[in-house]
Amino acid sequence: MNTKTEEKGLQKTVEPVAQMPQKRLVGIMADKFNLAPEKLLPVLKDTCFKGATDEQMVALLVVANEYNLNPFTKEIYAFPAKGGGIVPVVGIDGWLRIINEHPQYDGMDVRMAGDGSECTVVIYRKDRTHATSITEYLEEVVRNTDPWKMARRMLRHKAIIQCARVAFSFSGIKDDDEAEKIVQAEVLETRPLPKIPMEKVVVKPEEVPPLQDVVSAPKERQAGEDD
Repeated sequence: MNTKTEEKGLQKTVEPVAQMPQKRLVGIMADKFNLAPEKLLPVLKDTCFKGATDEQMVALLVVANEYNLNPFTKEIYAFPAKGGGIVPVVGIDGWLRIINEHPQYDGMDVRMAGDGSECTVVIYRKDRTHATSITEYLEEVVRNTDPWKMARRMLRHKAIIQCARVAFSFSGIKDDDEAEKIVQAEVLETRPLPKIPMEKVVVKPEEVPPLQDVVSAPKERQAGEDD
């Protein structure tokens, strides 16, 4: 069922994103960037979403359209997965756009510990009496990558993103750290287990005790214990 929104005194019908035909979605995104619809996908494939299939491109455009993200300014981009394919990623600029454009957003506080060990973000909503507060700890999220050489900045970004998820129930979008972890997990899942050589054990018939001795042995021990 279509939903209606009112803008500048006029009513227009907005079709839910999930029901948009592919051509309509591509057309909407092409209009945003003043491109011909037939040129949008090739341009994005050559610049922002390298390695993506047509199906993956459409999935990325659904997210971009849903959250009003601009792939040409890296608000949303494709993280290359091992063995081909991509993982959609929303950069910190994209997250800030999503937060600031939410109609109920009413500001945030960012509190960094003096030693940089933790960062607390508080987000206020116009429709709630209680603010949402999330604290991220450096020792739990730090990674051995180039961006994390600026640990305070990255910790601040991580805290903002996690607080926004709780405050506004954002779902289906990942930051770059999470995308990298997904790729690493996929590699571990597909890696074959090492083959462990099994030693061949040969038991001679005379080394096997008679069945009667094996069955009666526990009874003999129990009788001895009772004594």
